[in-house]
Amino acid sequence: MNAKEPIKQFQVAAVQMVSTPEPAHNCQTVARRVREAAAAGAQLVLLPEYWPILGRTEHDKLEIAERSGDGPLQNFLADLARECKVWLLGGTLPLVSDQPGKVLNSLMAYAPDGALATRYDKIHLFGFTRGEESYDESRTIVPGAEVAVLQTPFARVGLSICYDLRFPELYRAMGQCDLIVMPAAFTATTGRAHWEILLRARAIENQCFVLAAAQGGLHPNGRRTWGHSMLVDPWGTVLAQLAEGEGIVSGEVNLDAMTGIRASLPALQHRTL
Repeated sequence: MNAKEPIKQFQVAAVQMVSTPEPAHNCQTVARRVREAAAAGAQLVLLPEYWPILGRTEHDKLEIAERSGDGPLQNFLADLARECKVWLLGGTLPLVSDQPGKVLNSLMAYAPDGALATRYDKIHLFGFTRGEESYDESRTIVPGAEVAVLQTPFARVGLSICYDLRFPELYRAMGQCDLIVMPAAFTATTGRAHWEILLRARAIENQCFVLAAAQGGLHPNGRRTWGHSMLVDPWGTVLAQLAEGEGIVSGEVNLDAMTGIRASLPALQHRTL
């Protein structure tokens, strides 16, 4: 292929995990799976939300929080992206915030040379109560405020995290993307009801590919996450999926197919609001 010709297809992979309270163990899992994905041809690899730690309490993540631009978790991701020569979208890790007792839940995106390409801080914070099941991220997380898009040589990638999936206006604010990424740790309850429906809806309404990397299984802290990491095409078809447990979902993003769908059903051009 001529170097000046636009890239029409590329390989992506999502790593599904069942993260533990031990960051060192989780880093070993990430390194193994990213190397595996890169060896199979992936050019972009996505990790799940909370990949470094799903602690026994919601405050455990504060103990490993790093300042933006420096820290062992960030260095680990940068080195791994450089080693594997992939765009590595590091799920989320906790960054120090300006509010005591709270962190930012941040997606750090690294280029194949290990440089930090962009960062996205989760905007929408999850809150859910049903019976004895209760979650409130706002107790330990400060919400972000800026929409973020990653520009790679082969795609314009919209960045979002978990609960963001329920807010379609976020994706409209990104403009037209080729790929939307969704690192997540959906609960089994909400995941069973809404995960696939929402992922397919975001793909259909934005007429782009969606790559989701999830936590998926029973964690040492007793929490059960839904899993079902997947790749969805712009028509809403699930191209690949992993129900539960650690593993990799991979597939091809075909930009010609996306262009064809947008031409045959030009919904994005028909917008009036």
